[in-house]
Amino acid sequence: MFQRILVATDGSPLSKKAVTSAIALAAQNGSELVALTVVPRYPTNYFDGAAVFTPEDIGRIEKQWSDAAHTALEAVANEAKTAGVNIKTAVVSSDVVGDAIIGAAKKHESNLIVMASHGRKGIKRLLLGSETQHVLTHSELPVLVLR
Repeated sequence: MFQRILVATDGSPLSKKAVTSAIALAAQNGSELVALTVVPRYPTNYFDGAAVFTPEDIGRIEKQWSDAAHTALEAVANEAKTAGVNIKTAVVSSDVVGDAIIGAAKKHESNLIVMASHGRKGIKRLLLGSETQHVLTHSELPVLVLR
């Protein structure tokens, strides 16, 4: 049914459960899996939480974030290969995580997006936002949300 499944992961324990479920779903359907991590850009102003760093320091910080994302995706790739699933990994740098996930799903011609939801409610949801909600409301593709 699904030829290519995109799973978004941030490396959190809840996200790892979504990855495991996506791998199982891909194995069951003979689907290819695309594992994606979105890495934020370093904040550029004080209102976004930026500290004063040189451009070189900011480049180094962003490279560390990217390297950590690649390392986490290597573990996902190993888990998928062990399950016999063909996998591609991708790291995208963006401040708008939901749009980056939707864009990557389109770029990789995915048929399904799998991601976790932290299940925040009330004021926490308002303050922290919901990338999952953004993907659910803006994606033209089916989205499987796991908790």
